[in-house]
Amino acid sequence: MIKQALISVSDKTGVLDFARALSAMGVNLLSTGGTAKLLQENGLAVTEVADYTGFPEMLDGRVKTLHPTVHGGILARRDFPEHMAKLDEHAIPTIDMVVVNLYPFQATVAKDDCTLDDAIENIDIGGPAMLRSAAKNHKDVVVICDPSDYGVVLAEMKTTDNAPGYISYETRFNLAKKVYAHTAAYDGAITNYLSSLGPDRAHTTRGAYPQTLNVAFEKVQDMRYGENPHQSAAFYRDTKAVVGALANYRQLQGKELSFNNIADADAAWECVKSFTGIGQPAACVIVKHANPCGVALGGSAVEAYSRALQTDPTSAFGGIIAFNVPVDAAAATELAKLFVEVLIAPSFTDEAKQIMSAKQNVRLLEIALGDGVNGMDFKRVGGGLLVQSADSKNVQQGDLRVVTKLQPTLQQLADLMFAWKVAKYVKSNAIVFCGNNMTLGVGAGQMSRIDSARIASIKAQNAGLTLTGSVVASDAFFPFRDGLDVVVDAGATCVIQPGGSMRDQEVIDAADERGVVMLYTGTRHFRH
Repeated sequence: MIKQALISVSDKTGVLDFARALSAMGVNLLSTGGTAKLLQENGLAVTEVADYTGFPEMLDGRVKTLHPTVHGGILARRDFPEHMAKLDEHAIPTIDMVVVNLYPFQATVAKDDCTLDDAIENIDIGGPAMLRSAAKNHKDVVVICDPSDYGVVLAEMKTTDNAPGYISYETRFNLAKKVYAHTAAYDGAITNYLSSLGPDRAHTTRGAYPQTLNVAFEKVQDMRYGENPHQSAAFYRDTKAVVGALANYRQLQGKELSFNNIADADAAWECVKSFTGIGQPAACVIVKHANPCGVALGGSAVEAYSRALQTDPTSAFGGIIAFNVPVDAAAATELAKLFVEVLIAPSFTDEAKQIMSAKQNVRLLEIALGDGVNGMDFKRVGGGLLVQSADSKNVQQGDLRVVTKLQPTLQQLADLMFAWKVAKYVKSNAIVFCGNNMTLGVGAGQMSRIDSARIASIKAQNAGLTLTGSVVASDAFFPFRDGLDVVVDAGATCVIQPGGSMRDQEVIDAADERGVVMLYTGTRHFRH
């Protein structure tokens, strides 16, 4: 039974209502500083910790809960007679619930004008100590570090068939696990910040990559297996997943997502998001084995899908399909004709859900659109980790530089920008033929850029699409003119590439010789 609760929170969301409910159940409330003031001003009977311990807060609040009367009441095991006798000897009551969240260290150091002094003063000492103490003694103490758990705890206290105020062991243990994850992430954030500071005594410089890197992820689900059946796997979500990230998906139907489903779905979703807000109402991306095999814009979801499918209908079989607009009945009717592993969209209409319900194995994922970008990309290697900033740069039309004698038309410019967006999400070496806001042929992941170009043209031929008058994007520069000759021979009249080769002039001269337009972006998009 909960007789006494200590409440000391930085994030005061919901705490007043929670404290009221505890008080109504006869729970004695202890508190500190601003939390105590808030509760008192709203008519709740609260004992301040300084009065409770008989020792005043000191050192500008740095010392207030670090006292045996507090930690003895939290840490004493109720099933150890010697512990309880020691509490009686020193007149220390038990504390049965600890409600604490920590100083906003992460929010503080995220500010551009944050100084080392600001950061240091937002390193919580007493809070983590109380949380860890209560979590250690979770068999006897309920510990809450997240306001979202207030309702869960109150519901159990009110509805249990056991004694009033009873909290099950399962709930206590789950709350304790959450606390240790929380304090670990908190300490990790402090370490990341401090180890990113420069060596100067004023610590005015801060590096993007700390000497010690701590990251925190929470498990979403176990996987049936990994990339292959002999590998085990699980999916973890970033504890700070950005708005619009795949990890925020809501599955409406279908089988459990596999390891490969999630990897391919991320490739499709990131690509389709890049076409949001460019004037066309709908974009569709079809991905197979992490590569877009069909991308198109259209006046509706069904038009965009139908056009994307034309690029490579063979590869689309068993693929992942993503939209940047809601999927309606018209689109669902066409999608239901193809074997698909995963469909992703911001939403599905009721009619679309009904149509897709006949294909129960198809996984439907709803994800809210957002422009958030993951802060860092990680790649595990033997004994280490490669860390880089996300490839969030999106080349704008004003960044382009025409390097040939011929100038592009407005339609060609639009197609070149479309092709460049797609090439960013194709594995290197990437060659992408496009025309009229749809892909015509995609060559991905070859060791030779020439081979990628040949494969892309073969894909177009197999799909019955003409490359005459098309544009082509290359994710990196052409090291020799032979790659350019291959795409021009296939029918391309415009080329977009980063530039930067030692033989740039040779390739430019070749473009002028062949009578094609070529533009440089100045940005490379390798994708491995």
